[in-house]
Amino acid sequence: MADREGLFDLSGKVALVTGGSRGLGLQMVRAFAEQGADVIIASRKLDACEAAAEEVRALGRRAMAYAMHAARWAEIDRLIEDAYAEFGRIDILVNNAGMSPAMASHEVTEQLFDSVVGLNFKGPFRLASQVAHRMSRGDGGVIINVSSSGALIPLPRVVPYSGAK
Repeated sequence: MADREGLFDLSGKVALVTGGSRGLGLQMVRAFAEQGADVIIASRKLDACEAAAEEVRALGRRAMAYAMHAARWAEIDRLIEDAYAEFGRIDILVNNAGMSPAMASHEVTEQLFDSVVGLNFKGPFRLASQVAHRMSRGDGGVIINVSSSGALIPLPRVVPYSGAK
């Protein structure tokens, strides 16, 4: 692969980043595009995804802005179908979307627990398993699951998050 600004060439590759409209996810979107990849930006807010997609397009790459909730399997399945319809492939999947509300364990409600586990574990499991299945029938690919040091050393105020990571 040719070297692009000291890293590597991702020309012809398609990257999908959940939580790609802000923070670490947005930085990954920018980096993939700078290295030549086309990018699918998935997050809950379409306007934020569109803003990120415009940055990618300004670099001369293709981009898809996609509003979805990364814990809901039906929305995940639609994202996969639409991504493959548009690009024909996903070469790089980054499960980045996540949440980590801080509170004492005894204050965590069942609804909050389900939300944290859904977004940090259930959703990424579904997306990775479905994309990996398609990757295995094609040219392969890479799946990156963003975790946290909290998975190794849980902190008292983010126990559900640590367990899900």
